[in-house]
Parts: sequence; C-alpha cells; structure tokens
Amino acid sequence: MRDKRVYDNLLDAVGNTPLVRLRRITAGMPFPVWVKLEYLNPMGSSKDRIAKYLVEQAEADGRLQPGDVILENSSGNTAMGLALAAIQKGYTLKAVVRDRTSKEKLDQLTALGVDVVRVDTSLPPEHPDSYNLITPRLARETPHCYFPDQHNNRENNEAHYLGTGPEVWEQMDGKIDVFVAGMGTGGTIGGVGRYLKERNPAVKIVAVDVVGSVFTPFFNTGEPGKAAPYLLEGLGDEFIIGCADFSVIDEMVQVSDRDAFLAARELARAEGLLVGGSSGAVIHALRQIAPTLAPDARVAILFPDSASRYLSTIFNDEWMREKGMLD
Repeated sequence: MRDKRVYDNLLDAVGNTPLVRLRRITAGMPFPVWVKLEYLNPMGSSKDRIAKYLVEQAEADGRLQPGDVILENSSGNTAMGLALAAIQKGYTLKAVVRDRTSKEKLDQLTALGVDVVRVDTSLPPEHPDSYNLITPRLARETPHCYFPDQHNNRENNEAHYLGTGPEVWEQMDGKIDVFVAGMGTGGTIGGVGRYLKERNPAVKIVAVDVVGSVFTPFFNTGEPGKAAPYLLEGLGDEFIIGCADFSVIDEMVQVSDRDAFLAARELARAEGLLVGGSSGAVIHALRQIAPTLAPDARVAILFPDSASRYLSTIFNDEWMREKGMLD
C-alpha cells in the first residue's frame, strides 16, 4: 500500500518533496536532469524546512519560550515558513523584509498575521537601518524575542544536511554526479553539498549566485568586492554571511536578473513548472555549465519556490518591460 501521507499537523508535512526528471527544457543536454521541487512544501518553499528546524531546536534548548516573539529578516519565504511554525506552536512573528519583496509575498505574510517591517534597499550595508543590521538591533530591543538569524545560524545548513541532502541521495539511488542550487543564505547548498560530499567526494557542487552579489567575487578571489543593486529575490547578499560554506562548493555561476527571469518564464511554458526567479537562475546556470559536464553525468538541481509569489513582477509583461527585460 502506498504511503497515505496523513499527518497530525501541517508542520509534519514539511519535506519529502518529489524529484522529477526534466524532459523539454533540457532537451539539448546529453545527460538526464532531475529537479527537486521544494515549492511543494506546505508554505511553498524550501524555507519551510529551516523554519521548522530552527524553531524546534530553539525550543529544545530553551532559546524559545512560550509566548515569545520570533523576529527574522527574510526575502519572504523564511518568514512564511516561520509563520506556519508560529501559528502551529502559539508564537507571534515579526518579519523584516527588503522593499523589493514582491507584493504577493507581502500579502501572504499579512494574511498569516505577520508584523512586517520593510527596509529601504538603497541604504548602504553599514547603515544601522540596512537589511542585515536592523534585525539584530530590533531583536535586542524586543522583550522575550527569539532571533533565528538564518543568515548566520549554521542550524540552517544542518536542516538541509539532515533532510534535503539525504532525500536527494536516496531519490537518486546514490547515483549523482552534479548538484546545482542557488545560494542565498547558503543553507541549502551548504547542507546538501556537505551531505553529498560525505557520501561521494566526487559529486560536483555548483552554487548559483546573482550578478551584484558579493558571493562569487569572494569565491573566486577571496575578496567580496562591492555589492551592486539587483532585483532577484532569494539569491546573493551584500555581506559574506555565516552560513555561506564555500568549502563544499566546486564552482559558482553568476546569473543576471534578466537571464533568471526569462528562464523562469520559459520553465512555465516548456515544463508547466510555475517557479520563481531563483529557479530560473538555476536552469540558466545549468545551461552555462552543461558543455563542461560529462555526457553520462547524472544531474540533480533544486527549485526553491513558486511563481505564485512573482505574478506581479517576473510574470507580468508590463513590469518586465519597465525593467528593460522584455522587448
């Protein structure tokens, strides 16, 4: 009998997402490609995994107490995962988001009862009200507050090391040569990469970054350089953050906003996969490295979230034209 997948609560449904072979968008590639569909988690992204894990770990060691406030900075997906955990467990959530966060994400957070604080992305990284600095300050100023700090808390990586990594390995029957995923907080690529490398050190781990982020310059030269503005949500950063584990990464590929967004739109038409811009960045990066891979390579990639969060932006022709990304 098939697994009935009946759970006591919605948090128990996090994880065990399907792995699906791509057939159309990869038609010109000589090797098979499978994609891990993380947007099929309950709140629609891979961040459900870390939200659940970080909250449970904090409860276990007393950092999070009944009645506490959870405060986190997020591109929106982690906040939604934390909202689920907060609702199920009786906490309140305050989320700090960049002002480029999509309307759909903001509307969903509001629907979930989240207190949203929007941050001006034009502020320099060293400004006290910038995205990476305002949240620790708010956490210090908020009584009975738990700050998961997903960007620097290695429990983020651990959630994927214990969950996503073993799932990919088992679903691929241990026969995997290349794993490609985006790098935002670094948790997914760091955790999955470490797990796969421990099982087979020959597995190639490819991290996908966005043009404007400091990750790729740091990986290539040891110096982060200066960040530049970008629109893509969920990839890159203006700082080298604590969860960014470059030791498991073999190659980094930077993708522009335009290439990521157009690839996401193509995925919808070619595969029926309604996914976000970071997924578009992953498929575009795979196309870039494809000529360097063996014809018999077995490749797994990861799509973190859904297009439903970007219908007013990436999938809106008028918005794309305003940004100079459609003719």
